[in-house]
Amino acid sequence: MIQELDSVVLTEDTEHLKLAKGDIGTVVLVHNNGEGYEVEFITLGGDTIAVTTLFPSQIRMIRETEIAKARSIDLLAA
Repeated sequence: MIQELDSVVLTEDTEHLKLAKGDIGTVVLVHNNGEGYEVEFITLGGDTIAVTTLFPSQIRMIRETEIAKARSIDLLAA
């Protein structure tokens, strides 16, 4: 089960937040025993891009065999 402070992977694009499938976020709050999650997404420099509520189908745990990939985001457009 996903818990607070777990790193998770976004499973779909969320265009209105400029987030892309595969982006990594941190769970900051678990709603109703996992019915939903507040997830924070930040740049590698520490700037918050979004804090948003997501359903379990929209995130997953990071797998030990995965490697992170960097991408740029326009902070003014986020």
